[in-house]
Amino acid sequence: MTDEIVPMSSLRDLPSVDQLLQQPKVSAWINEYGRPQTLEALRLSLEEARVEFSQTNRVTDRELLMDHAHRTLREWTFPSLRQVINATGVILHTNLGRAPLSQSAIQAIQVVSRGYSNLEYDLTSGQRGSRLVHAESLLKHLTHAEAALVVNNNAAAVLLILSALARRRRVVISRTQLVEIGGGFRIPDVMQQSSAHLYEVGTTNRVHLTDYITAVEEASPALILHAHRSNFRITGFTSEPTLSELAEISHQAGIPLVDDLGSGAFLDTARFGMEHEPMVYESLAAGADLVCFSGDKLLGGPQAGIIIGRADLIAKLKKHPLARAIRADKLCLAALSATLLHYLKDETLREIPVWQMIATPAGTLQIRAEKWMNALGMGEVIPNQSTVGGGSLPGETLPTFVLALSVRSPNRFLERLRQCLPPVIARLEADKVIIDPRTIFPEQDDDLLAAIRSSIENR
Repeated sequence: MTDEIVPMSSLRDLPSVDQLLQQPKVSAWINEYGRPQTLEALRLSLEEARVEFSQTNRVTDRELLMDHAHRTLREWTFPSLRQVINATGVILHTNLGRAPLSQSAIQAIQVVSRGYSNLEYDLTSGQRGSRLVHAESLLKHLTHAEAALVVNNNAAAVLLILSALARRRRVVISRTQLVEIGGGFRIPDVMQQSSAHLYEVGTTNRVHLTDYITAVEEASPALILHAHRSNFRITGFTSEPTLSELAEISHQAGIPLVDDLGSGAFLDTARFGMEHEPMVYESLAAGADLVCFSGDKLLGGPQAGIIIGRADLIAKLKKHPLARAIRADKLCLAALSATLLHYLKDETLREIPVWQMIATPAGTLQIRAEKWMNALGMGEVIPNQSTVGGGSLPGETLPTFVLALSVRSPNRFLERLRQCLPPVIARLEADKVIIDPRTIFPEQDDDLLAAIRSSIENR
């Protein structure tokens, strides 16, 4: 507010709040932002003008006061959570919200959020019902598990299992599986919060079947926990028992085997040229008593923690007090149910964005990138690699073609892209700005090109 000022000698030259309220444009602000916020913005603008006068002995112009107040109102009311264009090529980008939802899932959310729903109401009996039934029947049908339970994320699912089944008792887990995922979430920390006691077996690279047998005999554990390393690999001199072998040990001892899958794949990723990701069906077939996984990773649905398996164990989880604290809400259940229906109706590749992106051939992406290059009249289309991300398929990539832009200041250019509406999140590689079409929806093309042009003009 220091560029456009009118030299004056007294704060009396500043307008009052009442005078500013009489300005024609303020009425429109009150309608748009509300009277309390408009008043606060005007008072803040005047207060800053007084501070500026004390430093410069000059009074800010009235129009500048109004502009400052209006900018303040826009900043206060502009949503911090907004849609962005993911140009990074990372399909399950954790920082960008992981899996985008299918149109059916979005419509399901809209339907149940517009008014009331039978979230916890039994339409047959006319009595109180349970929210747990809505996704459970679909999960049972899809996986052939005895029972299922949905909570708000997979970390909560693990915490609930340990709290309900292993409180103050030992849980056997291999040192090769003491994983940490994004945000500092660690398996040992979750065990501590659940009051379960960690009983480690093996070494950081090798664990043997005899290690588990000895642990079961000596420690009398409540269960065996198997955690899939969904975000890293151990290579070289390694070994560990199969899930089937662990199931045999646990069942002989009369204790449950819990498989924390994390990603929760229902389709074979090997079909798309990547390493096979353990699938939910396979864990059940191998003998796991409980399997838990995320809803917003390879499943392609909303954030959720899904637990499937033995009915008697699921019943204990449902009755535990923690289950209410971490339960899924109606929007999650609606979107998850719609997502599960895609699998049941064999329309996954056609309807679920995550799998659409994974299945898109590199040649199709090359055509899109070349259209962008021709429309912009700049850049080059080069082969590159996309990644699945989101703690899934570590090290695995998908061939793609990207638009590579050579600009004078790449980091500044990336910053300008992030300031566009909608923001564009791209990446930097070899001093070039990389735009990967694999994670950009076709309907976003116009906004993408407008953002690039705008960022070029403002450089």
